[in-house]
Amino acid sequence: MKVFMFPGQGSQFVGMGKDLYDNNPVAKEMFEKANEILGFRITDLMFEGTEEDLKQTKVTQPAVFLHSVILAKTLGDDFKPAMVAGHSLGEFSALTAAGALSFEDGLKLVAIRAQAMQKACEANPSTMAAIIGLPDEKVEEICANTDGVVVCANYNTPGQIVISGEIDAVDRACAALTEAGAKRALKLKVGGAFHSPLMEPARAELAKAIEAAEIHEPVCPVYQNVDGMPHTDPAEIKANLIAQLTGQVRWAQSVSRMVEAGADEFVEVGPGKALQGMVAKIARGAAISGMQ
Repeated sequence: MKVFMFPGQGSQFVGMGKDLYDNNPVAKEMFEKANEILGFRITDLMFEGTEEDLKQTKVTQPAVFLHSVILAKTLGDDFKPAMVAGHSLGEFSALTAAGALSFEDGLKLVAIRAQAMQKACEANPSTMAAIIGLPDEKVEEICANTDGVVVCANYNTPGQIVISGEIDAVDRACAALTEAGAKRALKLKVGGAFHSPLMEPARAELAKAIEAAEIHEPVCPVYQNVDGMPHTDPAEIKANLIAQLTGQVRWAQSVSRMVEAGADEFVEVGPGKALQGMVAKIARGAAISGMQ
């Protein structure tokens, strides 16, 4: 059974999507439609901008979404997923590719999400760190016992968790985690504490837009971040999407459950190869590939 999976923020690169735009008329039309919806030529930044241009959250998120979704839409009959999933931002791509969101609504939500997150980051300086080599329970325990706001945000693979929170709290947790035997506690170059309580202002803003959006039943189960479970009911999908910004990204759990449900082939659709690397550590023996 084939899974199509969609990457999140951090997978962007200069030139992303240009081949699609140049060689596929359907893709070109969708990219131009996106320029209209966003009110600026994001294609110029994607194809010819600088790395700094692409690092801005308000640019990064729509850019990764567009690359992923437009690529999926150009696959035609080859896009026949038994299941889909996306990592953080990628969940919006997965829902749009699977027909739960229209292209226009998906892009508008991602643009609102990006702007809201950027505002939350600027209002409350914060950060994230990758913790390698400790059991999930130990990382959770140390975060819970650290002063300040710091939580487990992304469960990427067994033995790799990203923590998120206030800068001082993350620094204290990293020191305690290293002392407890973590192989690495690496601060990430991100704009803020994604998937933590510090994103509450962004969650509240995005919730209004998600509530107003029309969500349809997808063509296949969507494994959502907040619980790592399959969903097809539009009301459940909407509630989980609203909870996502301050909730956890249970990627490792999602992949494990997809394997239990019969998944044996994983295809990453969009920029980068991060998800392929994660899946290789979780779904040993599965066929793993990507398309950009």
